Amino acid sequence: MPLVVAPLALAYALFAVASIRLTVIDLKSHRLPDALVLPLYPLTLVLFAIAGLAAGQGAPLVTALLGGGVLFLLYAALRMLGGGIGGGDVKLAGVVGVVLGHTGWPAVLIGTAAAFVLGGAAALLLLATGRATRTTRIAFGPYLLGGAWLALAASTL
Repeated sequence: MPLVVAPLALAYALFAVASIRLTVIDLKSHRLPDALVLPLYPLTLVLFAIAGLAAGQGAPLVTALLGGGVLFLLYAALRMLGGGIGGGDVKLAGVVGVVLGHTGWPAVLIGTAAAFVLGGAAALLLLATGRATRTTRIAFGPYLLGGAWLALAASTL
């Protein structure tokens, strides 16, 4: 059992540390640096693969890959349609999809919905308080990550 738990714990710890760093950076600079986002793909996937091999289960790795692909493509489409999504958000969405996909499709759906609810609520609050206008750029990475963590927390209930 430790051979399964250790890589999973490491993957989630890595995602937690990255979530904090990326949230701070995005809030300050409206950027999600490739140097922090892109390594999360191979690192989380390798850790999930190790856990899957140790447990004799390949399905969570498959849903992690599919979840990453689905969220990457969804956010890429939103970016192409002019939805205000940045390129860093697209890349980060793929990582979030990998992490949530490993948990299962309900987590992918909940995390995606929660990100947009959180981002929308923050935007409405900023508009209502006069701290933003309809054209103000709002960093979406923190809400994408917040939605992911809400989904992960909900999956443990």
